[in-house]
Amino acid sequence: MKILFVVPYPYGKAPSQRFRFEQYLGFLTENNWQYTFAPFLDDRTWNILYKPGHTGQKVWGILKGFFKRFILLFSASGFDFVFIHREATPIGPPWFEWIIAKILRKKIIYDFDDAIWLPNTSENNKIVGGIKWHHKVKAICRWAYIVSCGNSFLCEFAKQYNPNAFINPTTIDTIHLHNQVKNQNTNPVVIGWTGTHSTLKYLDQIVPVLQELEKKFSFKFCVISNKAPAWNIQSLVYKPWQKETEIEDLLSFNVGIMPLEDDIWAKGKCAFKALQYMALGIPALVSPVGMNTEVVEHGVNGYICSTPQQWYTSLAEIISKPTLREVQGKAARQKIEQDYAVLSNRTNFLGLFV
Repeated sequence: MKILFVVPYPYGKAPSQRFRFEQYLGFLTENNWQYTFAPFLDDRTWNILYKPGHTGQKVWGILKGFFKRFILLFSASGFDFVFIHREATPIGPPWFEWIIAKILRKKIIYDFDDAIWLPNTSENNKIVGGIKWHHKVKAICRWAYIVSCGNSFLCEFAKQYNPNAFINPTTIDTIHLHNQVKNQNTNPVVIGWTGTHSTLKYLDQIVPVLQELEKKFSFKFCVISNKAPAWNIQSLVYKPWQKETEIEDLLSFNVGIMPLEDDIWAKGKCAFKALQYMALGIPALVSPVGMNTEVVEHGVNGYICSTPQQWYTSLAEIISKPTLREVQGKAARQKIEQDYAVLSNRTNFLGLFV
């Protein structure tokens, strides 16, 4: 069997690709299945994509991506399945997907882990926001052989256009990557968050809570991101995200937080931050939005917090009780191993290619 992976980003760079399918590629090889990885962006363009300036290089990188997609059509007929993550091209109509499905008659496995049919324009993508062609998601769902969805909310959307839509959750490699458990008897206690610049905004609602906690407790608030925040928080420690130190940096946390705004875009989130924390034996405190309430069991492996008072009370309790952190951390790790680990989801993933 031959599988073509049509993806936005270079191998090993983007979390959505790393944790949704790249960590399963070894299983394909074990089954004597062959695969080809075809990113739209090259490494050079990826490295400058979210940096200010470099407009000429970015435009050239995107033009090269379109050219590579055109050339790819001439070899696509040699594959049994075409796995498309999010979209074949970042802007414009789904011409590549249409040719693959309607002209070449290939079986498309369409995979997404966000509510990508909704406009989600920020300062970093506002220039291309108007030509993103978000409504193409519906068409690609219709043309797909199978739609692979990160959670039940996304799956319900896809099923409107294709009955062969299934939940394929984002998973954690508990053997080769997230393979350690946090020692909770460490001081000072570290409240942590990890994410990209585009999701830093969700932390704004937590800043007043942390400022109040600082009046009574001693702790550090660690933010791991590709952009430094600018809040007035005495406990703030910023660490630039680096793939090489990703696990080590996360293990500095005693508790991980994932606040969200209760909007339709957030409902499509796949609780990825919580999954990462919990896989390392770190209790997760989350907003009751999207998949968070499926992953976090209140008072068992973390807390679900709806109001500033609930955030304060839950953080205060977990800061002051190392034994509680240890018990919840063990329960968190067990939850991931049971429901959201690569090994436990292996059959589900391989079942896409039947």
